[in-house]
Amino acid sequence: MAKPKKIGILTAGGDCPGLNAAIRGVGKTAIVKYGMEVIGISSGFLGLIDKHYFSLEEHMLSGILTDGGTILGTSREKPFKKSKRHNIDKPGRIVETYNELGLDCLVCIGGNGTQKTAAKLVNEGLNIIGIPKTIDNDVWGTDQTFGFDSALWIATESIDRLHSTANSHKRIMVIEIMGHHAGWLALYSGIAGGGDVILLPELDYDMDVVNDYLLTRARNKKPYSIVVVAEGIAKPHKDQSAASFIANRIEEGTGIETRKTILGYIQRGGSPSPMDRILATRFGAYAVDMIAQEDYGKMVIKKGEKIKDILLSDVGSKLRLVPEDHKLIKKAVGLDICFGNRY
Repeated sequence: MAKPKKIGILTAGGDCPGLNAAIRGVGKTAIVKYGMEVIGISSGFLGLIDKHYFSLEEHMLSGILTDGGTILGTSREKPFKKSKRHNIDKPGRIVETYNELGLDCLVCIGGNGTQKTAAKLVNEGLNIIGIPKTIDNDVWGTDQTFGFDSALWIATESIDRLHSTANSHKRIMVIEIMGHHAGWLALYSGIAGGGDVILLPELDYDMDVVNDYLLTRARNKKPYSIVVVAEGIAKPHKDQSAASFIANRIEEGTGIETRKTILGYIQRGGSPSPMDRILATRFGAYAVDMIAQEDYGKMVIKKGEKIKDILLSDVGSKLRLVPEDHKLIKKAVGLDICFGNRY
């Protein structure tokens, strides 16, 4: 009989709901289905550099499905980025630790940066499987990342709550949604939450168009407006938040009292939604099936309702952005939602 495989697993980059579900999906499938040995790597790639790891036993995976965060810890360590940290060869140290542990494969759970690093580690000769996560939903190649659905619920509920305050005070409320350079979360939560204006990084916007639209609403006796703004929209001052910039421009241009809300890290915390628990579990189980087949150098993806995989080399340095002609944008325009342009 062949010796059972020994695998490592890490979570890297920003935290998001569903990480523990993915760890559980990998760990339980590896241990129960295949009899593999699983090593948990602490604090992302930093754990491989500093040799911080532990044996991940099956009992440690019980009760974590619904928990936010990650039992492995995480960091934003980018091992291929040059730094002065002790002048060590970080990629070399990762390869060294991988070999010392006798790993057959390393499972890297993370967003764009993590998958880019994972692809580079493949080039270093390591067996790697990537699992995509992020609330931004911007990892290229997959229809959805886990973390997105949970953040969507949080953002939508927050917009829902702003409606009553905006209506009570007859004011405009601007809410800033995470997403970096991608507008998926702002688009979906803006439509689900009944936003009147939605500004996305992928679409050019004109403040005159936005202000004219808001003034028209006021003249039509619509007593308040909700403006949903993605954090990555274009603005003149890099250090100024998107919400602050837009709120100031609206109040200056319309004379209507305007307030801003920045959700920030609230969108990344807490228990994952049922759909994220399921998606993360499916990703984790599929990743281990690939390891059992020695099908390495790939990232697990969702295409339609199916779980599939693509080469990690195809993922790096690409972003999945909202296309200008996305069907949701077209539907929203038909509902008189403003995107800041004369769409």
